Amino acid sequence: MSEQQTARPAQTLGEAYDALLSRWPETRLEPSLDRIAAFVELLGDPQRAAPVVHLTGTNGKTSTARMIDDLLRAAGLRTGRFTSPHVESVTERISLDGEPLSDEEFVRIFNDVAPYTHLVDSRSEHPLSFFEAVVGMAFAAFADAPVDAAVVEVGMGGAWDATNVADADVAVLLPVAIDHTQYLGTTTVDIAREKVGIIKPGSLVVSATQDEDVAAVIAERVAEVGARLVREDEGFGVVARTPAVGGQVVTIEGLHATYVDLFLPLYGEHQAHNAAAALAAVEALVGRTADGEPLADELVREAFATFTSPGRLEIVRRSPTMLLDAAHNRAGAAAAAAALDDSFAFSPLIGVASVMADKDVDGMLAELEPHLAHLVCTRASTDRAMDPEALAVIARELFGDTRVTVADRLPEAIDQAAALAEAGQALGEAMGSGAVLITGSVVTVGEARALLGRTR
Repeated sequence: MSEQQTARPAQTLGEAYDALLSRWPETRLEPSLDRIAAFVELLGDPQRAAPVVHLTGTNGKTSTARMIDDLLRAAGLRTGRFTSPHVESVTERISLDGEPLSDEEFVRIFNDVAPYTHLVDSRSEHPLSFFEAVVGMAFAAFADAPVDAAVVEVGMGGAWDATNVADADVAVLLPVAIDHTQYLGTTTVDIAREKVGIIKPGSLVVSATQDEDVAAVIAERVAEVGARLVREDEGFGVVARTPAVGGQVVTIEGLHATYVDLFLPLYGEHQAHNAAAALAAVEALVGRTADGEPLADELVREAFATFTSPGRLEIVRRSPTMLLDAAHNRAGAAAAAAALDDSFAFSPLIGVASVMADKDVDGMLAELEPHLAHLVCTRASTDRAMDPEALAVIARELFGDTRVTVADRLPEAIDQAAALAEAGQALGEAMGSGAVLITGSVVTVGEARALLGRTR
């Protein structure tokens, strides 16, 4: 009897997750769409069941995907959203109508597709990976719902990312920077060539502001496949922004209208630009053309006011303030640093960092150093995390010996940082205004969020 006939269905989320984790991890890649294409074909090609907004870029994908989801639902559409990685629970990766699947729904979808994963495994040189399996689950969940629109974030790159079995009605390209160089290339042009693979014939492409050489790669792909391109600051963009209590007030020029003085409850100029891209993408999808109708002002205003982005400059506790940011590359750290200057006045600000060993650690720390009075180096619970002593060696080159300490575990690091923040006078700073920034990776932020009690 075959494996797909004898395998016992998962009973709990833990069992389903363990089965997924037994597959190739997300960090092990074999660049091909063959397995995922075979998988979704067996599932009845659910990726074709609804229009798709497909997002790529180096940073900001999850925040922008969440904004697009909120705007589409405000416009009356039923939505499915796929994002990765998750902050606390794998169920976050697949959302229907703005809410992650329940544990029971996740297990049901897993069991529905499991026989087909085994079938693909038996026919392929390499088995389906964890990521490919979850992508197939997402498309199956969206078709089963069914949804009116799917908002899909790439896992990495674009051309051979498993999500690219879908054809984008709207392709969103957020700023391209250096990351995942071992897989995507060592220059922004190399990386852009991978990311533009999500642009398909007939796509309407919404591009954030890019470096000139990256913009040229995007334009070349658009011309090659017969897509249509709108660029930030040419077809849409941020007209004005002012930091405000709890976020910022922005005026955004969309594709068809200008939306004035919208309250955006997220911090940092980068989030204003993400919001502009999200608004343009939704205008494009709802109108299905760059010549469509504007969205109702009140609809946009109400949707903006509900935007959230867990783990992205998120305040999870007061006294002292605990701020989480999932920056995991130099560009992300630079955006977080700019937002600290823009929106906060913590003194002192104590950093807690655990980063993955394959990242640009020097670049990340260089962006954060001017903003941190002290850095506590620690380790999140993943084999990919850099040893905290090794991280401290790098940090001391930038911060000096007296501004860096080590804590082996994240809970100890948070306690140590909180004590330093609360004792601001000991560092020559104003008492009572200290805060803690916990950063370095999505894993780090997810663990800290759970420890500090900020769960959905």
